[in-house]
Amino acid sequence: MSDRITYVGLDVHKESIVVAVAPGGLRGEVREYGRIANTAAALDRLLRKLGVDGMALRFCYEDGVIPARRYRFR
Repeated sequence: MSDRITYVGLDVHKESIVVAVAPGGLRGEVREYGRIANTAAALDRLLRKLGVDGMALRFCYEDGVIPARRYRFR
């Protein structure tokens, strides 16, 4: 089951979000995925792209001192 999970780290900034991903399992290597716009549409595209083939996604984020808009996805 752990190999069907992708861990996603989000470093939230005012205009953009830096994304890092790591596959589940003991040897999951963390890698920088890229930078996306800080918009609901960009986050939605990211979820759809990373969540293909029933992949479970687990998120954590760091938003520093800038209050970030938070979105709820169902």
